[in-house]
Order: sequence, then C-alpha cells, then structure tokens
Amino acid sequence: MENAFTAKQSFTKNIPTQNIVDSVCEYVEEYKQYNIFSQDFEYMIKFSKSGKMFLLKNKNKSKLQLTSNNNRVKNYIFKEGEIIQPLIDMGIYTQDGKIIKPMYDKYKQINRFIELIDDYIKDSNLKKINIIDFGCGKSYLTFVVYYYFKFIKNIDITMVGLDLKADVIKKCNETATKYGYKNLSFELGDINGYKPKMNVDMVITLHACDTATDYALYNAINWNVKMIFSVPCCQHEVNKQISSTSLPIITRYGLVKERIASDFTDIIRCNLLKSMSYDVQMIEFVAFEHTPKNILIRANLTNISVEKRRQYLKEVVDLKDAFHFEQTLYTLLKEKLSLINNIYTF
Repeated sequence: MENAFTAKQSFTKNIPTQNIVDSVCEYVEEYKQYNIFSQDFEYMIKFSKSGKMFLLKNKNKSKLQLTSNNNRVKNYIFKEGEIIQPLIDMGIYTQDGKIIKPMYDKYKQINRFIELIDDYIKDSNLKKINIIDFGCGKSYLTFVVYYYFKFIKNIDITMVGLDLKADVIKKCNETATKYGYKNLSFELGDINGYKPKMNVDMVITLHACDTATDYALYNAINWNVKMIFSVPCCQHEVNKQISSTSLPIITRYGLVKERIASDFTDIIRCNLLKSMSYDVQMIEFVAFEHTPKNILIRANLTNISVEKRRQYLKEVVDLKDAFHFEQTLYTLLKEKLSLINNIYTF
C-alpha cells in the first residue's frame, strides 16, 4: 500500500507484490523508513544517515484482511438495492433499487436527514411515535420518514402532513393510499392555529417560509413536543427592521444585512428553544452550493436549569435591543417567557 499527498488531499493505492522493491527505490532519497505489510508479516526498511539500509521482519500478531479497494463504503440507512417506492417515484432509484447516478447527491441528502433523526432515537426503546410535518409540500421527505420508522425501525407511527395547497394534499393522500401507508395522512390547513388530533412527539418543518417556521416552533413548544427538526427558509421579518446607531456597518450593505438578519433570526429561535428547556443544535444540512439556506435546527426536550434558561432569554433581549427589532417566535412566547424571567418587562 502506498500513500501520496498533495496540499489538501491524501491518496492511497495498493502496490502489487512484484513492484514493492521498485516502489521503495523510487522514494529512497525522500523517506528514511518504510513499513510494508503482507497478510503474515510486517517488513521494516530503515536507512541510516550514511545511507546504509536495515531490514527487519516481524510476524503479524493477527492476520491482515487485505482489500483491493481503499475507499471506505458509507453505511447509508437506505441501502442501494432495496425496493423503496418513494425513492423510486422521486427518480432517485431505478425500479430494481439502483441509485440513478445524477441523483446521488439527493440520495446522500435524504440519508443525511434520516441520520439526524436516527441519532436521536437509535438508542431509545421507542415503540410508537406521532409526527406532524408542517408545510409538507409534495411530501417527498414525509414518505421517506414514514418508511424509515415503519419498515426500518419497526416503530408504530402515525404521521400527518399539513399544507395550504389543496391539489398537493389530494395527490399526497392518493400516494399514501397507493403505498399502503395506512397511518400517514395529509390535511389542508394553516400552521398558525392548527389543532392536532393526537399527542405529538415530533415536529418537522422543512423550508417553511419566513415566519411560518416561528408558528411551527411555537406549536411544538406549546405541545411539549419531544423532538423538533426545522430547516428555515427565506426570512424577511428581521431584515425589514434591523438597524444600529453604534454599528451602522452591520446594516450598510444590503446583501450582508440580509444574511446577518437571517442568522439573527435563527440564533434567536435556538435561544428561545433553549429558554423553553430544549437542547438545541444548529447543523449544516446540505452543502452551501445547493441552497443558501443550509441550517437545520435540531432540538429535543430536556431539563435545563431556570438560571440558564434566563440567561438564554437575556441574550435574546440584548440582541433585540441592540438592533431594534421584534421577532415573531419571541412575540408568540411572551407569556411563557415571563414565567421564567421576571426581570424584564415584556
């Protein structure tokens, strides 16, 4: 096996036995020690400062398993070759379960999202789960999430997708029937004010536009949802308000102002979730070249001390005051926030 390096990458290749001597001789001036492994022995070649060569041979304590492929194969949750109808209908798999090459990036993105869910539930003894998918759209991921819980994890799942488009909801319900997904249904409705017909364990909200994400998070908090997965979309609310007399450079350039306002919105959402006793992570969901909105907010309900919850809230208030703006999730949560922090006047 031979390693080669560039400034940013390393490359490994296997060397046929008959070429080992030639390979070592090629680099004899560059390196002073070589370790050569076979299934049974390790050979060590050393060169002294004067150029004298020493050869050592030791028997391997455990027999090596040699492979002709040095690339590690990623162990995806959705395996190639499995017949997963939603992935076939999405054009990611062929009818016999092979990945269509131009769709490989999409295949990796879907697996990445499921891995983020799997991290939260793989060590649990979860037997049943109820999920709401807010702003489900055409529901590609909704069907995939249902498949993961039902057929990979063997967890009893009831799942509802919500959207504002009647034709989309009709089509999704027809597809769920076609797949035989009995406990997956789709409803026409607005996130704001939605009343679930079940106790909700998980809320998913992917690319819910502008303040729709805030209403989804507010619902999740009100329902004491255990797990939240949110990928925010376009955000205009804070960008329209943000200003600073002491730091005018922050808002001088429109493009940068928009990005900063978007980041402010997401970190406020994360801190507000923390103030409501959620453990929160911000994770890069997809590569930046695919979409400028590449943040996933992942949260699970836990126990956080009142002192820390107050600190998270104070940071939000300080940021809002410094840049003179209001934010929808904060406004929606005012009554709840006042219960954990009586220092501020809301």
